Amino acid sequence: MDTLPLQFRDGHVFVELGGELWLLDTGAPTSFGTTRNLTIAGEQFRLATSCLGLSAATLSQFVGVPCVGLLGADVLGRFDHIVDTAGGRLTVSTTELSHSGQSVRLDEVMGIPIVTARVGSCDYRMFFDTGAQISYFQDDSLAEFPSAGSITDFYPGVGQFQTETHEVPVSIGGVAFTLRCGTLPDLLGRTLMTAGTARIVGNAVLRSRTVGYFPRRQMMLL
Repeated sequence: MDTLPLQFRDGHVFVELGGELWLLDTGAPTSFGTTRNLTIAGEQFRLATSCLGLSAATLSQFVGVPCVGLLGADVLGRFDHIVDTAGGRLTVSTTELSHSGQSVRLDEVMGIPIVTARVGSCDYRMFFDTGAQISYFQDDSLAEFPSAGSITDFYPGVGQFQTETHEVPVSIGGVAFTLRCGTLPDLLGRTLMTAGTARIVGNAVLRSRTVGYFPRRQMMLL
C-alpha cells in the first residue's frame, strides 16, 4: 500500500510520484510518461511515451501544469483507491480497502468506468473521467440549464476545443451534485456513442470529499 500526495491544480487532479506530477485520468485507457518504468504499491509497469499523439510535453501544455505523464485505466485498474482531495492524499493498494459512503456500481468499457447518473427524471450512462475538468452532457436539454460560460478543453486524439457550459443538477447513487457541463465535438460524441454513452462525469465529484474508487470490484463509494 502507498499513500501519495494528491492535488487539484487548474481543474485537474495530479498524484505525486518521486517528486513528479502525474495526471490522474480514469478516462484514459493507456498510461504514458517520460518515465518508462514505474512502480506503485509494489506493482511494476512499463509505460508508453505517448498515446493518441499526446506526450507528456503536450499534456503539460493542455492542462497548464508541468507533469511527466498520465496514469490511465490500465494502471489505476490494478488497485483499490481512497481519494482524499481535502486531505491531499491518494491511498493505493493491491489489497481491498474499505470506505464508508454511498455505493455506486461501475460498469466499464476498455477499463474506463461508467456510472449511472440521474438528470431530472431520466437515468444516463456516463463515463467517470477524472481527467476531465468539466462534465459533458450530450442532450438537447443542456441549453435549458443556467449558463456557466465557455471553456477551452482537450481530448486525446482530438486536441483542444471550446464549448459553452451549463450548471446541471445531477444525482449519482443518490448523492446530489451540480456539474458544469459542456458539449463534446460532434465526431468525438459519435465515437463515444459506440460504447452506449456520449456523456462524461468529470472530476468535480472528487472535490472536497473522500471517495473510495474500487475498479476491480466495479464499485465506487461517494
